[in-house]
Amino acid sequence: MPPEIEALALEKTYPRPWWPRARRREAPRTALRGVSFEVRAGEVVALIGPNGAGKSTLLRILSGLLLPSAGTARVASRDVVRERPECRREVGAALADDRGLSPRLTARQNLRFYAALYGVPAREVEARIEELSGLLEARRLLEREVRTLSTGEKARVVLTRALLHRPRVLLLDEVTRSLDPGAARRLRTRLLSDVAARGAAVLFASHDLAEVEAVAHRVLLDEGRIAAAGAFPEVRPTAEAVFAAVPREEG
Repeated sequence: MPPEIEALALEKTYPRPWWPRARRREAPRTALRGVSFEVRAGEVVALIGPNGAGKSTLLRILSGLLLPSAGTARVASRDVVRERPECRREVGAALADDRGLSPRLTARQNLRFYAALYGVPAREVEARIEELSGLLEARRLLEREVRTLSTGEKARVVLTRALLHRPRVLLLDEVTRSLDPGAARRLRTRLLSDVAARGAAVLFASHDLAEVEAVAHRVLLDEGRIAAAGAFPEVRPTAEAVFAAVPREEG
C-alpha cells in the first residue's frame, strides 16, 4: 500500500516583506530545503528540531494551508496542491495558534459545526463528541463559550475537532504546549496510541525529547531539511546537539 504521507523534495521560500516599513535589506527566507520522507498507516512519526527549523511550515503545507515553492506532497494518496479540497477532508490538523474556533459559540456548538462540515453522519456526532472529549479530558468544557476558555482548554477542543471525522492522517504542531508537562504528555500518549491503533498515520512536532522517545515509532530531525531520520536512539546524538544550538524563530 502507498504511504499515507509522502513528501518529495519539498521546498518553501517566503518572499521578501513588501510592506513599507520592512527592512529593505531583508532577503527572502527559506524554510524548507528539499524535504523528502514517508509516513505509513498506523505509524507515529515525530518531527523535532529547534525554533525556525521549518516544522510549522511543513505541517501547514501537508494540511493544505500553504503552497510549497517546489516539490510535491501527497496525503491519503492525494496531491496537496492539485487535490487540496479532497486532501483536507482526509486530514485532522491541530496546529499551533489555531484560530478556527468561533469564540461566542460553546465548544459543543463548534464541534457540531465542524462535524457537519466534514460530513460526520448526524446520528454519530454526539457519541463522537462524548467519546473524544472524554479521551482528551474536555467534557467539562463542552457547554462553555470558547471565549471563556484558557489557551490550554482551547487546545483540548482543537484536538477533539481534529479527530471528529476519523481522519486518515493526523497532523499536530505543538498544540499541547499550553498544558502543563504532565497533562500534555498524558494526553498525547493516550491520543497517539488510540489514533495509531485505528490505522491513521500521525506526524507530530514536539520539543519534548522524552515524550518523543516514549511514543514515536520513528523520528525526523528537521533543519529545513531532514538532518537525520530513524528510531530515537539512532538520532539522539544529533538531536541533543541541535537542541543545544542557539534557538531561531519558528518557521
